[in-house]
Amino acid sequence: MKTIKPTKQRKRMYQAPATERYRRFSAPLSSKLKESQGTNSVQVRKGDTVMIMRGDRKGSEGKVTQIDRKNFRIFVDGANREKVDGTTIPVPIHPSKVMITRLNLDDKWRKKAMGRKITITKAEIAKEEPKKKETKKRKTRKVSKESGGT
Repeated sequence: MKTIKPTKQRKRMYQAPATERYRRFSAPLSSKLKESQGTNSVQVRKGDTVMIMRGDRKGSEGKVTQIDRKNFRIFVDGANREKVDGTTIPVPIHPSKVMITRLNLDDKWRKKAMGRKITITKAEIAKEEPKKKETKKRKTRKVSKESGGT
């Protein structure tokens, strides 16, 4: 965001186009996936298996069945609420409150994107390794009593 005013941030969030909304659906990966995929977070998609990390359903795991881009919520299989009349409805969960445990890589474009992320991170790691600089010895002048240090 380019502004610090909360009102403007909310306005931009709810008026964002679909391409920007997609970026806001990112969730952290589990430690095993972080190592294998080379990234800390990925956008949540339908079919991913997630673990709920916050709220009443903390610790429960299930597949993402539906994504609501309008309200910035996802629906997880198994996270249901029973209404007074006995019917069950899925509970909406914010994507930042879940952790992805298994990725759905059926989509060929997502596979390509994950492959690019792995190669990019390997290249960044290679660049970031500090090269050892050779230290040059400074020549020191001896100060004589006659010159007075000047």
